[in-house]
Amino acid sequence: MSHLRLTDLDVAGKVVFCRVDFNVPLDGAAITDDRRIRAALPTLRWLVDHGARVVCASHLGRPKGKRVPEMSLAPVARRLSELLGQPVAFADDCVGDAARAVVAGLGTGQVALLENLRYHKGETDGDAAFASELARGMDLYVNDAFGAAHRAHASVTGVPGALGGGAVGFLMEKEVEALARLLKRPERPYVAILGGAKVSDKIDLIERLLERVDTILVGGAMAYTFLAAQGGKVGGSLVEADKLDLARDLMARAAAKGVRLELPVDHVVADALEGKKVSGLSTVTGPIPDGKIGVDIGPETVARWKAILSPAVKTVLWNGPVGLFEAAGADAGTRALAEHLGGIAAFRVLGGGDTAAAAARFGLESKYDHVSTGGGAALEYLSGIELPGVAVLER
Repeated sequence: MSHLRLTDLDVAGKVVFCRVDFNVPLDGAAITDDRRIRAALPTLRWLVDHGARVVCASHLGRPKGKRVPEMSLAPVARRLSELLGQPVAFADDCVGDAARAVVAGLGTGQVALLENLRYHKGETDGDAAFASELARGMDLYVNDAFGAAHRAHASVTGVPGALGGGAVGFLMEKEVEALARLLKRPERPYVAILGGAKVSDKIDLIERLLERVDTILVGGAMAYTFLAAQGGKVGGSLVEADKLDLARDLMARAAAKGVRLELPVDHVVADALEGKKVSGLSTVTGPIPDGKIGVDIGPETVARWKAILSPAVKTVLWNGPVGLFEAAGADAGTRALAEHLGGIAAFRVLGGGDTAAAAARFGLESKYDHVSTGGGAALEYLSGIELPGVAVLER
């Protein structure tokens, strides 16, 4: 990795601006999933232990440049204090007098959290003046927010620019090294499992994977676009009608390159789907009847795909659940693959977002070599797109 690492820095007595990703889900003031906060703890503890004065900055949600009380980071400050086992000062703004007062009051080894960066339009605009204001009074920059690294926002690219560079935190370092291994030196056989809703979200990733993998297993709602492109009946399942030609092209290119592209052969279907709730579940093999909606891969598909994910496989990337895993009765396929994948010896990477959420839901996070916190950033990186937040820290 051609970046300064955290351990390359002398942080004693320094004020360190640490960009973290605390974009956690909230139910009122209650955090329903604190994985992103816990993921930043190794970096924050190292900075504390080495005598830094740590100023954490993050976004939460999309307040679009306005102060939205429901998107305040105040609950995050309370949870971070509990996890670190020490007080965390909270500034009710990220710039201006309120922020400066909190930062000025920090002692050695103490931590503060600034209010939501996106309360200011300058953050998402990548405004240089806003970045300079964020950098005011800071000595060093550390980015541990891989999940925001694909955005050229003020706190991601502007602040390191104002401070003359920066270093990657432990989480960012781990993310980039694990994903780079998939891009540059994957051991083969290499299998990719792709799920989620839309083919259009994964075009670049699929095209990049066709150059590297031996097999692609396509599940989730995106599988129905591929099945419909083959002329199959998919009932009322989600199909991107404007992407049928693309799906046919991708399947033809996979065949031409000798890449095995597997689609589900049976399905768990529902009579009705409302949000994350399904009703009238049954299993069908082959065509999906009219009025039925595909919500999960079926047991025969699970058995076939588990056989493909044999002990001989050396590398596995999983991006996107293969069914509506949040719904009771539509989670069996994702759970079965997650459990099976946790027991093989391959280098296994889960590509963030809903895939990571599924692993956490099933209590299987610790079974894999890397579970990305990146979501969209991981998808772009694996698609070969340069991430601004990574590029700006290149030495």
